[in-house]
Amino acid sequence: MNSLVKIENLKKYYRIDKGLLKKKSYYVKAVDGISLSINKGETVGLVGESGSGKSTVARLLLNFTTPTENTIYFDDIDIFKANKSEKKSIRKKIGIIFQDPAASLNPRSTVYESLKRPLEINGTAKKDIHSYIMNTLELVNLGEELLYRYPHQLSGGQQQRVCIARAIILNPEFLVLDEPTSALDVSVQAQILNLLLEIQAEKGLTYLFISHNLSVVRYISDKIGVMYLGQLMELGKVEQIYKNAMHPYTIGLLTSEPIYSPKDRGRKKLILEGEPPSLMNPPVGCRLATRCPFSKDICNHENPAFREIEPEHFVACHFAEVLDYSMYVDRQ
Repeated sequence: MNSLVKIENLKKYYRIDKGLLKKKSYYVKAVDGISLSINKGETVGLVGESGSGKSTVARLLLNFTTPTENTIYFDDIDIFKANKSEKKSIRKKIGIIFQDPAASLNPRSTVYESLKRPLEINGTAKKDIHSYIMNTLELVNLGEELLYRYPHQLSGGQQQRVCIARAIILNPEFLVLDEPTSALDVSVQAQILNLLLEIQAEKGLTYLFISHNLSVVRYISDKIGVMYLGQLMELGKVEQIYKNAMHPYTIGLLTSEPIYSPKDRGRKKLILEGEPPSLMNPPVGCRLATRCPFSKDICNHENPAFREIEPEHFVACHFAEVLDYSMYVDRQ
């Protein structure tokens, strides 16, 4: 498959100056060397604790901020070195759907005005704007009667559908979805996820889906990347992650989910005790070494390589092949 997005050893450090004279500086290593490819037409889910760097990856992809080192390629174009014409083209090809639909819509703009604005900015002919809006509204299953309502007059699910309509109205190729269902009720979450899958199938879109909800990510994704303290711990196809996870952090996330099946109620949870280290002073070796129950001396001194254990399954753990997780997860 052709890669639409290529992230190569990407780093983003935020400088923090301390003291009145700012003589001492610290760096928050929000993203610290991740590599990831997203193929055309697929959905890659990115999961991890708060502060793991997921949203920073999204900001970099959208060119809201620039990297400290290395770069991102979109359709083989370096998005940070692109010329003016290339940047304009890339902006039209990438859409964003935010976590809180109420906060991402202008409270003083009607639905019609919110959808009209991106079309105007990108030079759509005035005579075509109404038809664009109506076609997009139909695609997200919203009625014409909502066109002249304000965000506060819509339900949470309707607000998010408007945000989806706004994101796809320019016919992008790639959508960044930053926890788009976390502010919604469970029943509405399912509707929005199904809508996103329908739109993807109809338009051939590519998604980066960021979430802390493993069940949601499993439902919508083709591949899953697990982030911790700015680095990827594991990356693989959905079934590789759920049936053959090989990193202790991934196992910890999987076993933290509520257990619904009575036959699994006796299964142990892999507890990652303690707090994550500071991003200003991360561990020298493995990022998880201070919390991992399987940690050995090498973990404290040598950062494990992010290596391919099986086809398309990458893990950053010194002991990925030998650790036994049978007491925590069912491999059947």
